[in-house]
Amino acid sequence: MSRKEAEVRRILEAPQPSVPPELYGDVVRRGGRMLHRRRAARRLMWLLLFAAAVAFVVWASMARPWVEPPSETTPPLTGW
Repeated sequence: MSRKEAEVRRILEAPQPSVPPELYGDVVRRGGRMLHRRRAARRLMWLLLFAAAVAFVVWASMARPWVEPPSETTPPLTGW
């Protein structure tokens, strides 16, 4: 068995580290806050997207960009 293989086996067979009991409450609290912030940020982004969509629909219905604007000048009079 090589030295590297022996080191890997020793590391894998060693007990895995765990969170100390006095830190568990802080970790749970911090994770809860993080989830709450992510949820709030996601809701805010959906709200902003919805508001932008409503603003676009209102603007489009008022400005009607698909309609050709009226001509500013009159066509030349011919045949009088």
